[in-house]
Amino acid sequence: MTIASIAAWTWVAATWPDVARAQDMVFTEEDVEAAEQGQQQGDTSGGDVIGELTQGGTAATGAAEAPTGPITETREEIYAVQQIYALRINRVELAPSAGFTVNDPYVSHPAAALGLNYWWTNVLAVGVNFLWYQGLENESDLGFHVRRSTRLAVPITEYQLGAHLNFTYVPLYGKFAMFNEYIFQWDAYVVGGVGMMRTRPVPIVDPQVRRFEFDWRIAFNAGLGLRIFLTRFLAVFAELRDYAYLERLENLEVALGEDRNDPETWLAESPSLTNNVTAHVGITLFVPFRFEYRLPK
Repeated sequence: MTIASIAAWTWVAATWPDVARAQDMVFTEEDVEAAEQGQQQGDTSGGDVIGELTQGGTAATGAAEAPTGPITETREEIYAVQQIYALRINRVELAPSAGFTVNDPYVSHPAAALGLNYWWTNVLAVGVNFLWYQGLENESDLGFHVRRSTRLAVPITEYQLGAHLNFTYVPLYGKFAMFNEYIFQWDAYVVGGVGMMRTRPVPIVDPQVRRFEFDWRIAFNAGLGLRIFLTRFLAVFAELRDYAYLERLENLEVALGEDRNDPETWLAESPSLTNNVTAHVGITLFVPFRFEYRLPK
């Protein structure tokens, strides 16, 4: 081994830490011999193969490790807002329905009802509803069996009609899919108001003498409803409403003597709060049938 070879291996040993940082560099005997020939020929510029490779590897490593800075990802969110399927504003709602009492086990008060509302906004309406009861009511067998078995009378009431002023507010609106094919729009609403009911007690304690006439009662009502649109002007709805009023019930005691024929003794001394909780099921018709969207320019 010549002096040049010894010097080359000594230099490699001294610079090995820098060479180890290069990307998996392997030096063969051909590389060493090329370095020896370069030194023998006095070539100082291109003979230092190890130095050039080491410098090149260090530069490549530095370029790979150089920070590129935070990468900012731009996301553009797109919102698709569907237009309301059926507008209510400036439309008249006609709502016939059938009503059924759900809280009176002694007398059922079914009714034929008709509602008329005007929507001055898309969520607020004012209107009236009318209910007809007379001729549709019937007493259940429970009251008869209670009187017969316990010798106790349960006061009952007969309704003739009711008329109410109502305000409606729609806080919820949405849609649902059925059978993965049909999409229906729906809304939920609250309704409340005040009106009049025409009622009378039914004589059961002393029916041979007592007779009652229909009289007007101030009634308040409040309820919840759900409407499902079939078209833009036709919908079906279900509603649960409580009609509350003060009723003069029949007196459970019979006066003796001539007082028995006195109508003042036929009624209870104080009125009783009566709740007629009614479930309505019907259809809704919106007039006019068509409407146009007016979008801002």
